[in-house]
Amino acid sequence: MLGQFPILKTERLLLRQIVDGDLENIFKGLSHPDVIRYYGVSYDTLEGTKDQMKFFSDLEATEEGIWWAVCSVDDLTFYGSTGFNNLIKTHEKAEIGCWLLPEYWGRGIMPEAMQLILNYGFTDLGLHRIEGFVETENKKCKKALEKLNFQLEGTMRNCEIKDGRFISLDIYAKLRGKNCSGI
Repeated sequence: MLGQFPILKTERLLLRQIVDGDLENIFKGLSHPDVIRYYGVSYDTLEGTKDQMKFFSDLEATEEGIWWAVCSVDDLTFYGSTGFNNLIKTHEKAEIGCWLLPEYWGRGIMPEAMQLILNYGFTDLGLHRIEGFVETENKKCKKALEKLNFQLEGTMRNCEIKDGRFISLDIYAKLRGKNCSGI
């Protein structure tokens, strides 16, 4: 699917392949209570976080998705990660996901990074539909998707169990050609 890993840039952001050297930053994010509150993955140890690193490389190897490290344009600061999983070529769709270290919240980093991967998904991967499944209580994520012109399609009520209780997921989607900049 990818050949050479796609590097994406803006004036202030670099989206690059996740590498072994990112392990500590990924652990820092995916063990932080504020990051994992609405995220489906968390780790208690640096060793356990290696499962997430394997997930990133397995996605790419099986062509079922792609995730980027979101960094400063000089690649000196790691902010978080964003990407696609559940990529289904026959249906031209994928699910978007992201997380950001809390010290960088409120700076517009993730919407900027997500716009880059949306453009890549629609243009380079030929996707028609990009979906976002968001815990109903996750107001910040829903607001970010709405800023990117995702449309709320509905709510799957009590569809998953997390921390011993049922949660609901809101389904958001963006279609190619619908409010996509440059597409």
